[in-house]
Amino acid sequence: MAKAKAENQEPLEKQLWKAADKLRKNIDAAEYKHIVQGLIFLKYISDSFEEHFVKLHAGEGEYAGADPEDKDEYKAENVFFVPTESRWSFLQAQAKQPKIGSFVDEAMDALEQENPSLKGVLPKVFARQNLDPASLGGLIDLVGNIALSDAKARSADVLGHVFEYFLGEFALAEGKQGGQFYTPRSIVELLVKMLEPYQGRVFDPCCGSGGMFVQSEKFVEEHQGRVNDISIYGQESNQTTWRLAKMNLAIRGIDSSQVRWNNEGSFLNDAHKDLKADYIIANPPFNVSDWSGELLRTDGRWQYGTPPAGNANFAWLQHFAYHLAPSGQAGIVLAKGALTSKTSGEGDIRKALIEDGNLIDCIVNLPAKLFLNTQIPAALWFMSRNRSNGKFRNRSGEILFIDTRNLGHLINRRTRELSEEDIQQIANTYHNWRNPDGNYEDVKGFCCSAPIARVKELDYVLTPGRYVGLPDDEDDFDFKKRFTALKAEFEAQLLEETELNREIIENLARVVL
Repeated sequence: MAKAKAENQEPLEKQLWKAADKLRKNIDAAEYKHIVQGLIFLKYISDSFEEHFVKLHAGEGEYAGADPEDKDEYKAENVFFVPTESRWSFLQAQAKQPKIGSFVDEAMDALEQENPSLKGVLPKVFARQNLDPASLGGLIDLVGNIALSDAKARSADVLGHVFEYFLGEFALAEGKQGGQFYTPRSIVELLVKMLEPYQGRVFDPCCGSGGMFVQSEKFVEEHQGRVNDISIYGQESNQTTWRLAKMNLAIRGIDSSQVRWNNEGSFLNDAHKDLKADYIIANPPFNVSDWSGELLRTDGRWQYGTPPAGNANFAWLQHFAYHLAPSGQAGIVLAKGALTSKTSGEGDIRKALIEDGNLIDCIVNLPAKLFLNTQIPAALWFMSRNRSNGKFRNRSGEILFIDTRNLGHLINRRTRELSEEDIQQIANTYHNWRNPDGNYEDVKGFCCSAPIARVKELDYVLTPGRYVGLPDDEDDFDFKKRFTALKAEFEAQLLEETELNREIIENLARVVL
């Protein structure tokens, strides 16, 4: 009895995830996420439509004489028009039919035809043979129960929260591959709380499933701001991930018209060439070697030095710097090696970003195991175009270093996350340091405001441990050296196993003969 009660007290999204995962059966998480997320999106679209349909049908006040089947009535209210065959009530009535998969695919097609902004976004994967019609019907019933009774009025919030939660759970289920479309929530929340994007243009040129944008809008709402005061711009090279982003943003009612897809990527095809952003929040892929650097040796974005063709880290940093408005700020996740690397001119670029550009505001060393798709140590870089004046104090002669290696907690054997308290502690430290009325103090082992002269003494190496007084063991992590050692160890083990197998075969042959 007590166990049943505990289960009923679980949050709605956890109960739904467990139920949906039971219906997955033999479908990979990578494929299943499009099925589940597609249904949640369809439910949101239909709920929003039906809510407005009821107002139009009643015909009261400003809606007197309105036609509930007139598409323009919905467009005027920024609501997607949903044709009859795409409405949730119609699909739920067909949920037990053996051809329910075809009905859902046709519903997605009809939605795209009626709403050009959704063209090429929605999944049409429901009639596949590996998706059991009974399981699909069960999922439709499950999703149909979201936002019941009094929660109906705020179904967009409920469905948006469930959509976001499911993105995270699917990323965990997929492991390494899942990390390509999803930045862990605690990291996104930390970036947004440190930058505080209240107003202006928010840019993410490698936006994944759109988590940075969702969190930015959520931040504005939580602080009684006006969501319409920020506009978002984004780019994503993976079309499947871009579709998730478009749905994730639409379910929150966020305008995603400036979130573009192109398979060439941000370096070769910058979709927002003339954009100067007030905030850049991004988690680019780490240490990318095939970023077409050889084709871009004379690109105008390389104001602080030509990045090496074999690693995109300093290309990303300069791409972000290029797109910053005169008072713009950026928060970026980057491989920790970029803090120390001196190969192929990277040390010179880092020095120029610090000395010539006066751009580097704060560096945060992150704990291990935060990311799903890599074990490479990571850090946050905060850049600011205007560190000498504006609404913050003059920080042009110093850099704040924060080391959080000892924060966070494990949520499973291989994944760590930062708690709300951890996030608040880090964000408050940054705000106290940069704000004119802040009461910042150095804390040994955690944070240090270092003058540029000290950074110069350390040859422009930016690992926080060296400044806050922690051991250098982790800071001096040499990825290439470690990889070479592991490779040699693996090859030696493989050779030993091969030799052992040969001896076993020879011994068996002797026994048989």
